[in-house]
Amino acid sequence: MGIKNLFAAGGVVMWPLLAFSVVALALIVERVRFWYRVNTRQAKVVREILNLYRMDNVVGAIEKSRQNANLPIPRIFLAALELEEPTPEEFRLALESEAQAELPIIKRFNTIFDTIIGLSPLFGLLGTVLGLIVSFASLNLGDVGGTKTAGVTSGISEALVSTASGLIVAIFTLFFANSFRGLAQRQTGLIQEYGGQLELLYRRRYERGDKVYASTR
Repeated sequence: MGIKNLFAAGGVVMWPLLAFSVVALALIVERVRFWYRVNTRQAKVVREILNLYRMDNVVGAIEKSRQNANLPIPRIFLAALELEEPTPEEFRLALESEAQAELPIIKRFNTIFDTIIGLSPLFGLLGTVLGLIVSFASLNLGDVGGTKTAGVTSGISEALVSTASGLIVAIFTLFFANSFRGLAQRQTGLIQEYGGQLELLYRRRYERGDKVYASTR
């Protein structure tokens, strides 16, 4: 059975399932690109920023953060490093507030994924019910093997195809959604780890009385 015939056999519920699959695929592609960029570039950039700051090159650390502001942790660093003469408490609050602002970006589309995962099997179940209705409506005990047998077969086919399609969309989306959740949790841990390292370096500089900010105007 070809795709066109399979789609026709699934009945009316195949249209929302098709829409769900297109939306899910588009969002998955966006998230894959996002996490690929983060996982291939960010660790190296963050280490460079911390090393620059450790070597008292505050301006260099700020510029490096600005050059990589499309990554979550450098954006968080930048919010704190650009403060002028902050106290350690203000520096920590800047890191924490910017980290909270990054969480929706890191967890973007999770709600949409959950909606697709929840609704796809339900639409498949709806297709099952509609297919069985067609089958029972075509069933005639006095005409077994007669002209209405095709209607029974068509209804059963619609029920099976729609159920399978709903499960396939849900399972496919669930696999990637759980992967993205795992990456988001790992990223949250890295934000806390690297943010703590930068805060510790700042506190040491502040206690030594070193210049802890850089004016780049």
